[in-house]
Amino acid sequence: MSPPRPSRLPGPGARAAASAVTPEQLNSATPSAAEAALLTCCGSPRWARRVAAHRPYPDLDALLAAGDEAAYDLSPADLAEALAREPLDPPGPRRGAPRATYTAAHTALRAAHAAYESRFGHTFVICLDEVAPEEALDHLLAGLRSRLGNDPEEERAIAADELRRLARGRLTRLALRHAAEDAVGAAAGRRRAASHPDSPYVPV
Repeated sequence: MSPPRPSRLPGPGARAAASAVTPEQLNSATPSAAEAALLTCCGSPRWARRVAAHRPYPDLDALLAAGDEAAYDLSPADLAEALAREPLDPPGPRRGAPRATYTAAHTALRAAHAAYESRFGHTFVICLDEVAPEEALDHLLAGLRSRLGNDPEEERAIAADELRRLARGRLTRLALRHAAEDAVGAAAGRRRAASHPDSPYVPV
């Protein structure tokens, strides 16, 4: 199962601005560095190589489209490899929730996850980017229980789509984090330049 990320995706207004972000750091990285960064978004080396090979990307939308296309083309072996690399850490307790309730929910979650892995042979993945953190545990349990009744082929297709959605969210956060780092670096450069202004005198 994949836990919710510390920060959710931006809302509709912020998302429109985010789409204009150019993934400069990813574009300029070496192939090995780009693939390593991309593997944090999807655990398939083939997916990471393919997305890295199609650089440069003019904006975030182009990067997300490439990630989607590569995800749709994952073979069963690629999908199995990516699923095997998914984190298993459950979400933290809901704010204000009694400890006993939290412990009981996690006991149920572990049991449901064990049943899922026994039935399908791979970890459970679900994208929770649009879910409030306090609702994440309930969504995980509901998703696990409802999908346990799927046949293996149907569940494999659902897991592949959830993995694609997870990769989109992670790519977005990766690009936004890089953009923020670039902005911080540019601001630091301006401060250094301001503290050492050019001399008004021209040597002769």
